[in-house]
Amino acid sequence: MSNFWIVLFVFSACLIVYTLFGYPLLLALLARFAEKPVRKGPVTKTVSVLIPIRNGEQFVKSKLESVLRVKYPRNLLEILVISDGSEDRTDELVQEFAAHGVQLVRLPRAGKAAALNAGRSRAHGEIILFTDVRQPLHPESLGRLMSCFADPTVGVVSGELRIMKGETREEADVGLYWRYETWIRDRLSRIDSMFGATGPFYAMRRELTVPIPPDILLDDVYLPINAFFRGYRLVVEPTAIAFDYPTSLQSEFLRKVRTLAGNYQIIRCRPELLGPSNRMWLHFISYKVARLLLPYAFLILALSTFGLPQPWRDAALAGQSFFYAIAALDVWIPKEWTLKRVSSIVRTFIVLMAAAACAVSVFFVSPRTLWRETRVRAEKSHFP
Repeated sequence: MSNFWIVLFVFSACLIVYTLFGYPLLLALLARFAEKPVRKGPVTKTVSVLIPIRNGEQFVKSKLESVLRVKYPRNLLEILVISDGSEDRTDELVQEFAAHGVQLVRLPRAGKAAALNAGRSRAHGEIILFTDVRQPLHPESLGRLMSCFADPTVGVVSGELRIMKGETREEADVGLYWRYETWIRDRLSRIDSMFGATGPFYAMRRELTVPIPPDILLDDVYLPINAFFRGYRLVVEPTAIAFDYPTSLQSEFLRKVRTLAGNYQIIRCRPELLGPSNRMWLHFISYKVARLLLPYAFLILALSTFGLPQPWRDAALAGQSFFYAIAALDVWIPKEWTLKRVSSIVRTFIVLMAAAACAVSVFFVSPRTLWRETRVRAEKSHFP
């Protein structure tokens, strides 16, 4: 019986180590020695900018001003703001930009997918730029994004979302996590493709877009994955920058529940992601599926520890107890203590693991209940 617990312990430990450290190392090596550069060049295709929005009066003015400042031929740009039943001053503020060619499409509230479908049906551009209301764009961002479409193998191009520096340790750790995610996506892009796009800012060839099912949580995965299975690459252009505000751990937890629940949806919609018809199936399993399994690996690791022989049992129990204890005590550890740098990161990691565990709720509740507004302290953040 002890051998059974040892096998469980070793298996779960190996899964954890591979997911967190082994796979990123493999990815770094592949990106270095098996890179597929994107052939960039001047592109002057027509672009339709779609901005879905609900009750975004806090951000819409700065967003539209940033879009109008982008260095791209104005006669090639179509800007559509799709208001999903907004009840604040959003529509009124958008209409102030009508003289600049900004079009307001007002819809009864039906969700982001319906808003994007409505915008897509009205768009005339050869390229559709999907962008959210909260993130202002760098003036050079669109041109740099478009240069990647000179490569005929590229179907989707994501910009880089640059998170402003947080004022609290919690916000800084969430930002650190996002930089880790950005690093992973960049390396996937170098060897072939990301598994989706950076939702707040990405562009796609219009002929590759498809209608989005109403309950899909990740439009920025559902749409690009369809292009991926048609043989196109999904890449990131790090110099095409959109800015975003730092978020709290609570907001990140809710966002992570939604995004990981959305991964379950995508697997159900496109089960071929798990098989050999996916040219990057190993990366999908190592990156997306392993992330979903990670909280259960930690649970199995903890349970199997009690079946280990001595002295391994006590050593493993002591290590795990310390790991979880410093996370639990983090809120009481003074910020000037050196230990805080470790405890805050561990706490952030465990909260995100809890979000991964909660993502299975998508099988038991309506997906729309997992949408939550991301709250930010915008008034305290400034963009370059």
